[in-house]
Amino acid sequence: MANSTSTLKYVPTTCPYCGVGCGLNLVVNDGKLVGVEPYKRSPINEGKLCPKGMTCWEHVHSPDRLTKPKIKKNGKFVDATWTEAIDLIAKKFKEISDKNGPKSLGFQTSCRTVNEDCYALQKFARVGFQTNNVDNCARICHGPSVAGLSLSFGSGAATNPFEDVLNSDLIVMWGSNAVEAHPLAGRRVMQAKKKGIPIVVVDPRYSTTARLADKWIRFNPSTHIALANSMMYWIIKEGLQNTAFINERTKGFDDLKKTVEKYADCEEIHGVPLETVKSFARQYARAKNAVIIYCLGITELTTGTDNVRSMGNLALLTGNVGRPGVGVNPLRGQNNVQGACDMGAYPNVYSGYQACSVADNRSKMEKAWGMKEGSLPDWYGSTLTEQVNDAGSVIKAMYFLGLNPVVSYPDSNHVKRQLEKLDFCVFQDIFWTESCEYADVVLPGTCFAEKDGTFTSGERRVNRVRKAVDGPGESKYDWEIIGMVAKKMGLKGFDWKSAKDVWDDMRACTPNLFGATYEKMEKPESIHWPCPTVEHPGTPILHIGKFSAADGKGTMFGLEYRQPAEVADAEYPFTMMTGRVIFHYHTRTQTDRAAQLHYEVPESYCQINTIDAKKMGVKEGEKIKITSRRGETITRARISDDVAPKVLYMAMHFNQGVNNLTNTALDPLSKMPELKHCAVKVEKIAEAK
Repeated sequence: MANSTSTLKYVPTTCPYCGVGCGLNLVVNDGKLVGVEPYKRSPINEGKLCPKGMTCWEHVHSPDRLTKPKIKKNGKFVDATWTEAIDLIAKKFKEISDKNGPKSLGFQTSCRTVNEDCYALQKFARVGFQTNNVDNCARICHGPSVAGLSLSFGSGAATNPFEDVLNSDLIVMWGSNAVEAHPLAGRRVMQAKKKGIPIVVVDPRYSTTARLADKWIRFNPSTHIALANSMMYWIIKEGLQNTAFINERTKGFDDLKKTVEKYADCEEIHGVPLETVKSFARQYARAKNAVIIYCLGITELTTGTDNVRSMGNLALLTGNVGRPGVGVNPLRGQNNVQGACDMGAYPNVYSGYQACSVADNRSKMEKAWGMKEGSLPDWYGSTLTEQVNDAGSVIKAMYFLGLNPVVSYPDSNHVKRQLEKLDFCVFQDIFWTESCEYADVVLPGTCFAEKDGTFTSGERRVNRVRKAVDGPGESKYDWEIIGMVAKKMGLKGFDWKSAKDVWDDMRACTPNLFGATYEKMEKPESIHWPCPTVEHPGTPILHIGKFSAADGKGTMFGLEYRQPAEVADAEYPFTMMTGRVIFHYHTRTQTDRAAQLHYEVPESYCQINTIDAKKMGVKEGEKIKITSRRGETITRARISDDVAPKVLYMAMHFNQGVNNLTNTALDPLSKMPELKHCAVKVEKIAEAK
């Protein structure tokens, strides 16, 4: 109980984990966080939180937080002053840029930090070095959503808000384990189930989400396009398409119709019995209002963009876009994965998806940022994965804000080798991560509880983040650090005094967010973009009446099925899939510092089918070695029929884990690496006595 002189206060803010954007209150006592209370006024989570949200405060005052800048000298890191660190970064980046040109630098921002930080970093890269080599970690989660939905609908974002599933007549969850990965979005689906709305889960694995479905459709990993094409063949064959919608609001139908004729029965590809495909196709097409919800099971493949467009094809074919209870909705993995893209931390667009290739956009940004006319480049910058691949050759220096690529990027050994080749590297973070070893300078930033700002959730809702406590030691706001480097280089336009200053800087040059003021975000429901004017109420549902494309039409595409880049063979006979667990988040930098979450899942494990385990003599909990063409990992076996024979599943949260195995092969359109599919072999390890 607080003593009589203590000061107890509640600070309403937004959860720092997944892209649902749950509201919560940080409980502060005498300047320290002591707990979390759900924010009951939030329409997003209605006073409920998942295990991660309930423990999100526990890492904030951790004794191993970064508190001072560190510089590597003679191979060892030593504490440095801010002046030393900032001077060195400004000097090195300018030297490397002057010598090697604007394509020699790479900038990558996290989807975990606030919008204001993401905007600041991309502005710094473009104003300071005239480079478009800016990216964020959406590249390895929902880059294909941005690319695919933009091609299909003209906007690369979710069409409808989460609560809108309660207005549906059918919910299709494809490649999404929302109950674990997005629990409060999963709660909306559970509410829909209680209302009697049928749920179909399409997933190779019998996940926690599949268990709540009315129908679970298991298909062979990475065969989404073949299954969707087969469905569309039968929808058209039986005359169940929405012809009026197709004629009035879409283009590309003839191309689609011609392509899907080859997929009438392709069970040998996707593994779903023909009658099940037909039944599912009829159910989706006949529903008055059907919504598709998907996640990384769709995107993290070399066919990721085409998989997303296939979801768009299904919705356009049946008219399920542009009204309540319908749409195509990616569940964004990280708290600000939508926002990082919205802020222009992308190699081909400025904030608000204004294309760098358009001369008028470049001219506008040059004026807004006080730059010389003609100084901003028109070229498509290097993506996150390409920057890593080109480290030491084209790319000489890199700046990472809030990222841990050694654990989270595919083929961890490759990432380590590449980072070692850089002439200069900066990591800015709140903890010392596995990646910091490869830095020349490490800077201490502040976490969500120590800063003001905004996160943009997966439903395009911009939610306020409010400072509850001070950061530790000499840590600083991340946008402030970037501004310090910019000012050291003599750049103008970085004299921000607050997060609101950064936000207003962004709003001034971003038409679809101009009306989203901090004042409008004070209300619990906040605001959905697009919000073009201060009077505008925001836009919860996209594409009502017309699509966001220049001609106002949605586009259907004839898309052919392609195999994954690497399939199982005699030498590597198993297919490895990856995903999340409810108790951890990404590389566990934060969640593993919560005692209860660590207790629930303290180490990695691999789901292996009962038949395979029996053949190999592997028992529950025994150690197994899994090897791919790129590396190996040792983990514990969990024997389960949740995965099919010859299919494995591992969570992506652990160091020296599944990303030792994963493939760097890229989707040609979005440059997404194939994190969800690689060929591996399994060996039993005798348990040590």
